Amino acid sequence: MGRYINPGNQDFARVIRGEYVDKSMLIEEFSSNLDTANSLFCVSRPRRFGKSMASRMLSAYFDKSCDSRDLFAGLKIASSAHFETHLNKHNVIYLDMTSVLMQCRDSREIVPFIMRSINEELNVLFGVHIDTSLHLSEGLSQVNLLTGERFIFIIDEWDAVCRELKRDEQAFDDYVRLLRSLFKGDITGRVFEGVYMTGILPIKKYGTQSALNNFSEYTMVMPGRMAPYFGFTEDEVQSLCKRHDISFSEMKRWYDGYHLPFTGSVYNPNSVMKAIEFKAFGDFWAMTSTYEDIRDYISMNFDGLKDSVIAMLGGERVFVNPTKFQNDFNSIRSRDDVLTLLIHLGYLGYNPGDRTAYIPNYEISEELQNAVEDTSWEHVATALRNSESLLSSTLSGDEEAVAQALEQVHQENTSILQYNNENSLSCAVTIAYYSARRYYNVIREFPSGKGFADLVFLPIAGSDKPAMVVELKYAQSASGAITQILNKNYPESLKSLTGDIVLVGINYNPADKKHICRIERMARA
Repeated sequence: MGRYINPGNQDFARVIRGEYVDKSMLIEEFSSNLDTANSLFCVSRPRRFGKSMASRMLSAYFDKSCDSRDLFAGLKIASSAHFETHLNKHNVIYLDMTSVLMQCRDSREIVPFIMRSINEELNVLFGVHIDTSLHLSEGLSQVNLLTGERFIFIIDEWDAVCRELKRDEQAFDDYVRLLRSLFKGDITGRVFEGVYMTGILPIKKYGTQSALNNFSEYTMVMPGRMAPYFGFTEDEVQSLCKRHDISFSEMKRWYDGYHLPFTGSVYNPNSVMKAIEFKAFGDFWAMTSTYEDIRDYISMNFDGLKDSVIAMLGGERVFVNPTKFQNDFNSIRSRDDVLTLLIHLGYLGYNPGDRTAYIPNYEISEELQNAVEDTSWEHVATALRNSESLLSSTLSGDEEAVAQALEQVHQENTSILQYNNENSLSCAVTIAYYSARRYYNVIREFPSGKGFADLVFLPIAGSDKPAMVVELKYAQSASGAITQILNKNYPESLKSLTGDIVLVGINYNPADKKHICRIERMARA
């Protein structure tokens, strides 16, 4: 057993002593491809999405220096017909790149440190006498020739060099050249039975090609068959909520939103587990980083970027082309690059069907609001800050105050919030009522009665606010909007709720650029 070669199973043992959501069938996905043309995997996911747990699990399963049978006995993989095939029968090289960086004071030392450390362990563990100053590819090749031993190479947080040393392009290029020498050369198939890497970013591109284009990549843009193994699925979250007697609807509101093909809803696992631990919902995931990350990127002066962010704050989805992104932090050249980076970082969701980005959940919307309020987008930030008083005016029935508040939002953001129809008006109104998300699930185009209500505000558990139905009109009348709510019986779909329902009609007249608001309160028995 070594530090980097065959490190044992103690790290995974610590994982499963706590509350472990079983992702062990990932083992079968990976092991079924060993010694094939598809044996090189790279999985990229946002922070705290279970990447390191999965890496430790794979290492514990394959590592021949230990006996992991009991660790996996109660997990799904133990029921697989192939469970015994690879259990503790392989040499594993395991690198946690965040740990490597902590041990290297000079960025130029990263690659020599990796090569020297592994070469030294090769000599000790396999009884050979290779020169520890050899390039790692040569050291591994000599061990293979002398002993016939082969390896599974696991690199956790492969892109930590890029993330932590954003401006040190030389260090990252040296590191990528090391990976290319190992995984894209003559020795790859001879020395490695399989390679598994994780990171936040996909493998860096040079021009239009990946630096390691022989890898199968599974990303937030194209998750493929890896989708169920990173993040929690809806069934897993429902089971956790039931076991710990915590609200599933609130869990969904706060942490759902990454809708991946073949899997459906995917939840942020770190935040779900923190909510269970504290028996409360909050912005847990963002506590592991800072909103400055988002602020710096959304503040970049690219055409259309500000409009796209504002549209998403208003509940819209925006088109994004993720294919040109170079998969690093230094080659950000366009609106699409910024949005694609935010997708990989987990701050935006992505729908591959129509190639659109969106704000996935309430936790992320809170972070985006913090980021916007700290940009130079003064008028947008003011609208977000004023949204609490707008809600109060609405619930108190102050029609004039509501109209004036909407008027101000529109006038101060005319370049962004161009009113062309009811949909664009809906986007603006959603931004104006942004803080209402603290008390409501805000649903656009809510199926209700004989049609679809433009906006419905459903009180969340524990909220003392009344439900609201908002109907929008463009160049018509606010009174007509109230009439439509009543005639089409939109409140019927809210009959299960107790308490009053506030009916809000809003009309914008493009001729005089005026908003008119009508508010009625429907008393409920």
